[in-house]
This record gives sequence, C-alpha cells and structure tokens, in this order.
Amino acid sequence: MVGFTNFRSDECADSDSEYVNPAIREFFYNPLMPETQTLRLTATVKAGGCAAKLSPAALDKVLGKLPRQSDPNVLVGFDHADDAGVYQLSPDLALVQTVDFFTPIVDDPYTFGQIAATNALSDIYAMGGRPVTALAHVCFPEKGDLEILERILAGGLSKMIEAECVVIGGHSIRDEEMKFGYSVTGLVNPKEIFKNGGAQPGDRLLFTKALGTGTIATAIKKGVAKQPWIDAAVSSMTTLNKTAAEVITRFHGGTGVPARPEERVPHPSRFSKGGSSADDQRPITDDAFPVHALTDVTGFGLIGHAREMALASENVTLHFYASRIPMLDGALECIREGHISGGLKANREFAECVVEYEYGIPEELKTILFDPQTAGGLLISVASDSADELKHALIAAGVPVAEIGEVLPKSARLITVSR
Repeated sequence: MVGFTNFRSDECADSDSEYVNPAIREFFYNPLMPETQTLRLTATVKAGGCAAKLSPAALDKVLGKLPRQSDPNVLVGFDHADDAGVYQLSPDLALVQTVDFFTPIVDDPYTFGQIAATNALSDIYAMGGRPVTALAHVCFPEKGDLEILERILAGGLSKMIEAECVVIGGHSIRDEEMKFGYSVTGLVNPKEIFKNGGAQPGDRLLFTKALGTGTIATAIKKGVAKQPWIDAAVSSMTTLNKTAAEVITRFHGGTGVPARPEERVPHPSRFSKGGSSADDQRPITDDAFPVHALTDVTGFGLIGHAREMALASENVTLHFYASRIPMLDGALECIREGHISGGLKANREFAECVVEYEYGIPEELKTILFDPQTAGGLLISVASDSADELKHALIAAGVPVAEIGEVLPKSARLITVSR
C-alpha cells in the first residue's frame, strides 16, 4: 500500500477554509516545493499521458472476445465504452468507478501528479457523479529519486483535496518507466446518470476546454515546446471538470448534483415556475431533460470519443465545424512541425473510416481531431432550445465552452466535418 496519511474530508474540503490543517495547506498547496534534480520526466518514457494508451483497435479486438457477466445492478458497464462503470446499491444510490494512470506528460513531478489526478477524476464528473475516495497507482524505478516520487504524490493529492475526494491508500511496484494515477469511486443517483449515448437529431454539441494537449506534450518530450504553449496546456490539464459537471447537472434538473448536499443550488429555469414552496422545487420530467449525452474527451481524441457517442446513440450522425473547435496556443503549429504522437496515429488509423470531410479542410485541422487528450474537456449533446442557456450558465461559472457542432439524422458516415 502507498504510505499516504489519511486526512479527514472536512479538513481538506477547501484550501482557503479555516478548517484546513495549516501543515496540509503549506505542503500540498505549495507548488514551490523543495527542488529536486533536474531530470526531465518526459525524457524517461516512450510516450506521455493518454498518448500512451493502447490502440482502440487492439482494445476492441480483445474486449469483444471476453464473456459478458450478468448482474442487474450493473447500470453501466463497458459495452458502450462509457467513461466509468456504475453499480446500483439502492434505488437512490449507485457507485461510479473508474481507473486512470499513465506516464509523465510534463517534466515537473508536482504538475505531473496534478494532471494525473485531474484526469482520473474526470470520468466520475462525466457520469454526473461526485468523487468520494481514491486509491493511488504508482510505478517507480527502484533506484529513483524519492523526492520526485514525493512531489508526484503531493501534486496528485492537492487535486484530490480540491475535489473533496479522500485518498485512502494505493499500490506501488518497481518499474523502470514511471507511471502514476488513481482508481476513483464516486456516488451518483441512478436516475441521474449521464451516458455517452442518447444524442438526438437536432441536438447542439458543446465542448469545454480546447484541443492540443497531446501534440504539445509531444513537443515537450522533444524539448521544443515554447513556454507559453506549455503554460496553456498545463492550465487546461490541471483544471478539474468539477464546476462544469455541477453546472450541467443542475441545468439538467438533477437533484444528485456532484457537490455535497448542503451546497446544492437548483438551477431556477429547470424547475416549475411560481412561488418558492417545496412543490415548486420539483425537477422536470425525465423526458424533458435537456442534456441527452455527455462524455469527456481524453485518450482517443475528439473523433474517437465522438464515434463512441454516435455508436451508443440511435440513428445519428455527429457533425462538427472545424473552425469552431477551440485549440490550445501552439497546438496547430506543433502539428505542422510534425510533433505527432503514436497515440494520435493509432486513433486516426482506427476511427478515420467513420469520418467524412468537406473538401478544403486543412490537413492540420483533420489531424488534431485525433489528438489524444489528457484531462480533456466535456463533449455535451444538448437539446437545441436549451443550448444557449447552458452555454451562458457555464460561462457564468467560469467554464470555457464553445458550440462546435450538431447532431443530425444518420447518414452514410457516423461523423462529418465541415469548415
């Protein structure tokens, strides 16, 4: 087991709270921790972050041969490549479970830990859940500098504290190639689970964050990334999807908001109008929920996760406008300069067969659509008449969001891309 000290959740809920132990605040919220050796972590591994994932084609081939287990309490399994598994405990409570770990995507150990934690937590948020506990997974060289390991763990724990998710242990092994991440367990109301399937013709597609972490990470590994590019990518990869998920869940009319019960604030437009009595706080009916599908965009890139959304939905084609998709500073330049990871190539080889491009789309724009993202944004399929309202709610909460496409009736290809 990893030697974590177990902190009480009420001590760690808010870094600015008077309840936070001062020693915890000083140690885990101070990025200027003692300097270690100048080892470039990305130089020690073959691929960084989610670009190190196995090819989706290889996974499809293997998973398709496994026998299916049957348990009526499994509400979401791996049949539709959803973001996390969901297991029902009672009519109003279910567990959301996921695991994510990978090799260093940046050179700073503390930041690597933060990114790994942010990425692992994202799957829980994408399902509409609230993360509650986590177990760390550590692969570290037997003769590695333990100060580096300490900083990785500290960085990860800082994000877990921000998420109000308690790290209760973990597992470590000796490995010459460094890897770090978490398995995370969350809670969700079984009636309010978000899935990657359910997109409907007429929906509008919203996307938080921006593409490009994979190609910028490749440039970092090669030692050619410009500092502003690194700063923008790190800022994106260390931003939790917590606020975005809270806004989406409230907007959707849910009661199981991924915040603690005392913090739940219903979105006024999602409830019956009138006075302020309890009867006027009824959530809207299930068939009127405006958010039809939700997924986070990570290792398989925007196209790969859009493919999963289209396959898990019924008779739809997802249409994207390439010019509307937000890109990180330097991302397209990195693509043009050939900083393309093996993960991007594998994603493209697997999924481009389901894509139809409008004539004249630049090659670099096509390429970045397959870029493996680490701690990426949320792709949201929302009813057309609710999209503007959701965008405004996200922006008001400080969440960057762009409308990047729409859902159409099924055509010859699952995905179409125009300028």
